[in-house]
Amino acid sequence: MVVITGASAGVGRATARAFAHERACVALIARGRDGLDAAAREVNDLGGTPSVLPLDVADLGSLESAAERVEKEFGPIDIWVNNAMTSVFAPIRETPAEEFKRVTEVTYLGYVYGTLAALKRMLPRNHGTIIQVGSALAYRGIPLQAAYCAAKHAVQGFVDSLRCELIHDKSKVRVTMIQMPALNTPQFGWVKSRLPRKAQPVPPIYQPEIAAEAIVYASHHPRREIYVGLPTIEAILADKLFPGALDHYLAYSAYNAQQYDGAEDPDRANNLWQPVTGDHGAHGVFDSHARRFSPQVWTTTHRSFVALAGLMFVVAAIVEFVRRRTN
Repeated sequence: MVVITGASAGVGRATARAFAHERACVALIARGRDGLDAAAREVNDLGGTPSVLPLDVADLGSLESAAERVEKEFGPIDIWVNNAMTSVFAPIRETPAEEFKRVTEVTYLGYVYGTLAALKRMLPRNHGTIIQVGSALAYRGIPLQAAYCAAKHAVQGFVDSLRCELIHDKSKVRVTMIQMPALNTPQFGWVKSRLPRKAQPVPPIYQPEIAAEAIVYASHHPRREIYVGLPTIEAILADKLFPGALDHYLAYSAYNAQQYDGAEDPDRANNLWQPVTGDHGAHGVFDSHARRFSPQVWTTTHRSFVALAGLMFVVAAIVEFVRRRTN
C-alpha cells in the first residue's frame, strides 16, 4: 500500500501513475477534489487501485484519520511519500508573517505529520519506507522563495534526526530524502506570487516523471539520500565549497531566472489557502523547455550495470596493457 500526499498534480500525480504501473494500491491525498478524482481514474486505468482522500496535510487529525482508514480498507501501509507543498514567490519584506506560517504548516509540518502517521504504523511492524520529496533548495536558499527554502531546510534537519533515531533503535523502517531539481509542474501557475512577471522554475527544467522514477526506485532500493539531476548536485556542492560567492551569484542571477516573459496577474487564483479548482495534471507550461531524461538519474537507478561496465573497462584496459608489454 502506497500513500502519496500532494497527489492531485505535479510530482505527486506523476508518482501515482508510476506506482499504478506496478499495480499498487495508491492512497491519493490532496485538497483539490478535481485533481484527485482525475488521478484516481488514471491509477485505475493503469492497473492500480486508487483511494481518494481529500484533506489538508496541515491538519494532523485529518491526516491521522486518513492513515487509519487506508489501513482498514487496504491493509498495511508499506510506502509513505511526503510531497505536498505550497509556496510564495516574493521578497521577504513583502511576505506577511501569516504566509510564512502557512507555507511552514504545509511544506514542513505536513511532512512531520505524515511521517508521524507512517511511523505509528510502521514501527510496530518493523517494516516500511518513508520517502521525503526534497529539493536542492533544502541545502541552498535562493531569493524570492524564502518561505519554501526555509521549510525544505527544516525537512532536511528533521529527516537527519529521524534517520539517526531509527539507526539507534535498530529499526528496519527506512527513510529516504530525494533532492529534486527544477521541475515542470503546475505549481508555477497557481503559486501565490508578488513578482512583476510570471514565475518559472530556475532552468534547466526537468519533467516530473524523472522525479517519479527516483521515488519509485527509492521505494525498492532504500538509500540515505538521492540527488535528482546534475543541477541539484552542482547547487549542493557549490554551496558547500563557495557559499559566499554563490550568495553574490544568486543575488544577481536568480531574480530574472525565476521569471519569464509576461506580466503576472496579481488577481489570479492561488493555492496558498485553498486549492485552485480544476484538474491541473502532472505537467506545467514548460514542456517545450523541459528535459525528459536525466543521465544522472539513470546512473543512480542502474548502479549495478554502471559498476559492471566500469569493471569490464578496467579488465579490458589491463588485458590491453599486458598484451602490449608482451609483444
